Amino acid sequence: QVQVVESGGGLVQPGESLRLSCAASGNIFKIYAMNWYRQAPGKQRDLVAVITNGGSTNYADSVKGRFTISRDDAKNTVYLQMNSLKPEDTAVYYCNVRAMPRGIIRVDDYWGQGTQVTVSS
Repeated sequence: QVQVVESGGGLVQPGESLRLSCAASGNIFKIYAMNWYRQAPGKQRDLVAVITNGGSTNYADSVKGRFTISRDDAKNTVYLQMNSLKPEDTAVYYCNVRAMPRGIIRVDDYWGQGTQVTVSS
């Protein structure tokens, strides 16, 4: 019913920047929060950044001041601008969209397949 696709990952050197994108599509009535998570090898999936449908944002302490989350509701898209990247930012980044499909009075979480970000010299 709702598809979520991330893009923009890659290999960068420490100090460089990347911009991740995540587009939601399908039978969508309303999108609420749009979030980014990440999971490093052997570790749990952690919340990185949140943006509500009202535009409020919140960040993990480890990325505050370096990452910026934003959204374009006309495109059902959320972005994650990542600056001053560090090796410890290396992970698979997942997009999570909280949405209500058309015809179903229920809000569910929808996940993308993930995009790899590697920060290495």
